[in-house]
Amino acid sequence: MAFQGSGELEDQLEEPEDTLRVSPAEEMPVDGPPALEEPEPLLLPWDRFSSWLHCICVVGFDLELGQAVEVIYPHHSKLTEKEKTSICYLSFPDSNSGCLGDTQFCFRFRQATGRKSSLGCFLDHFERDAPVSLKRDQGYYYGYVYFRQVRDKSLKRGYFQKSLVLISKLPYVTFFHSLLKLIAPEYFEKQEPCLEAACNDIDRWPTPCPGKILTLPIMGVVMKLRIPTCYDKPGTSQLVQSTPSDSLVSIVLPTVHEVDLFRCFYPVFFHIQMLWELVLLGEALVVMAPSPAESSDTVLALVSCISPLRYCSDFRPYFTIHDSEFKEYTTRTQAPPSVILGVTNPFFAKTLQHWPHIIRIGDMKQAGEMAKQMKVKKLKNLKTLDSKPGVYTAYKPFLNKDEDIIKQLQKGVQQKRPSAAQNAILRRYFLELTQSFIIPLERYVASLMPLQKSISPWKSPPQLRPFNQEEFMKTLEKAGPQLTSRLKGDWIGLYRQFLRSPNFDGWFRNRRKEMMQKLEALHLEALCEEDLQLRIQKHTEVETVDLVLKLKEKLTQAEKDQLPVKPGTLPKLQSHIETIILSLPEDLQGILHKPPSP
Repeated sequence: MAFQGSGELEDQLEEPEDTLRVSPAEEMPVDGPPALEEPEPLLLPWDRFSSWLHCICVVGFDLELGQAVEVIYPHHSKLTEKEKTSICYLSFPDSNSGCLGDTQFCFRFRQATGRKSSLGCFLDHFERDAPVSLKRDQGYYYGYVYFRQVRDKSLKRGYFQKSLVLISKLPYVTFFHSLLKLIAPEYFEKQEPCLEAACNDIDRWPTPCPGKILTLPIMGVVMKLRIPTCYDKPGTSQLVQSTPSDSLVSIVLPTVHEVDLFRCFYPVFFHIQMLWELVLLGEALVVMAPSPAESSDTVLALVSCISPLRYCSDFRPYFTIHDSEFKEYTTRTQAPPSVILGVTNPFFAKTLQHWPHIIRIGDMKQAGEMAKQMKVKKLKNLKTLDSKPGVYTAYKPFLNKDEDIIKQLQKGVQQKRPSAAQNAILRRYFLELTQSFIIPLERYVASLMPLQKSISPWKSPPQLRPFNQEEFMKTLEKAGPQLTSRLKGDWIGLYRQFLRSPNFDGWFRNRRKEMMQKLEALHLEALCEEDLQLRIQKHTEVETVDLVLKLKEKLTQAEKDQLPVKPGTLPKLQSHIETIILSLPEDLQGILHKPPSP
């Protein structure tokens, strides 16, 4: 491997002594935040269901109408006509895929504008501890599909074709595919009563709270799983163990979201490092595959290969010519957008010929032999979807190729190493590569925080220093990725390109928000340590009322933003406010005790 031990990686994360520790995660023990266990609020019927799923759809094929949504459950669930059309086309494989039997895959589509979830604030509260890559997808839905196609002579078309589709905001691909394996076969046998029973089961589940071990009964089976938190150490997964009291648990899921990276990248695994660069930089990528299952798995693998960074551009695990964004994404009048598309229709070989990077995946079921194609192919050689598997691009990677990981994986294939072990090796490789890249950025951004001694309770919190690209580049000489990675190459060029990408923009916005909240939290803590009673003795009545109003506003905002304050800070501030109010005349006390009008 091209990387030193994880202990050395962690050493690099230590920040200079005179700067603040800025990440909320750093304030927490490894196993999670120190917050008290909060009781789950009483929920209305279907609220629990809605915290996991938007709805369940059945999509069938009608000879006259084509694909059509036959059932939406629960019946009160709302989908616009445009959303229904998207679901219809994306729930069926292209006719050329020839998917006989049962097929599972997933897609992603835009949510109609102007529609907000009534559960928004409630779910934000539960999601605050989720890793950035597992937060609900704002503006998009995921569709998890179980498609069945079997010969049936009694039907005009000669085939029974139907899809059961789970629509959700959550990117828990492994979990939802496991759930579908339980629900779909039962549905195809027993029809709608089975859906009603499944939905009622789901509406009794606890909410998807990160860090908790969840036991979820469904259709007479019990699933046990844990949703990761942002406090988990990257690269580790807290295994959900079976216990003696689990006599009813049938399925224990080791992960809710991870796909098998090795299986997905196997057809092009000589190019994994280049693919990591392309995803990191938000380059336009298209995956051409023989089936929606292979296209969606490969796109999800690409998106997850830069974890723990969140991929911030659009990605479509399965994309069709009927998609509402088809014209927008295939136009030749402008450069291809920052998006990763997974396609199966041969028509795309022609319409996307101008795209700069194309990955052609063969049938993964025939991956018994070692992938032999080591050279990157020229785009002009890609004529049809039947072209040989490989990566078609003119891209020149910034970093030198890491031969060690290739040899390690090749050796694993020759020695028939289990797929799970190969997957773990590849996932660790990508994690260390991403960490080596991101640590210098984390270190520099931490230095933008003002010193703790500059925080005064009686002044507004100090501002962060702006991000200066050239200043950052100078830090790379002594504190660059060479401290944790043996890989050589043009790291500076890679950083310059990354700083122009949507992934940097999304990452920096998130870090900036965390740091601003940390400053607000430290300011609140400083206020709580002050002797406010002594302070107000020098104030006029008007100034004291003004102080109370400002403190109440700060308290409300802190609760709303869930600021990372020390335990006990907010109750202490509330107590200070009460004490100050009681020192005022009775008429003012009555006014200040009134709740603020909405």
